[in-house]
Amino acid sequence: MGVSREIGFEECAALLRAGVVGRVAVATPGGPHIVPVNYSVVDGSVVVATSPYSVLGSYGRGAVVAFEVDHVDCETQQGWSVVARGRADALDPADLRNVRDRGLPQPWADGSRTLYLRIVWSELSGRRIGDRDRSEARRALDVR
Repeated sequence: MGVSREIGFEECAALLRAGVVGRVAVATPGGPHIVPVNYSVVDGSVVVATSPYSVLGSYGRGAVVAFEVDHVDCETQQGWSVVARGRADALDPADLRNVRDRGLPQPWADGSRTLYLRIVWSELSGRRIGDRDRSEARRALDVR
């Protein structure tokens, strides 16, 4: 059975920066909704692109949301999960220009995504399960 342990802030941030696909959890009048998204990390925040009239665009702006990214190896029963919590605010044109220079998320799905939300994390936490060496975390730290 794998050992579960908390991941420190720096390792959480490195794993978050190394990812491309995650999920945003947002509260809606019908209950919680989870939206898979492509993302980028810029200056201690997660940036996602969405449509203004999507679930995320309609209910995420100005709301406190959770963003989660993970990796699981089912064969070895090892993996990790990182959760960032914070307010999702729309990028204004000046912020969008600054973020564009450092890399906007590149959505995989078709469709127009003209609303960019920035989730500045107020909380960042994570867990790792298994005894795998930490080469993955070291590679992520080198990416920064």
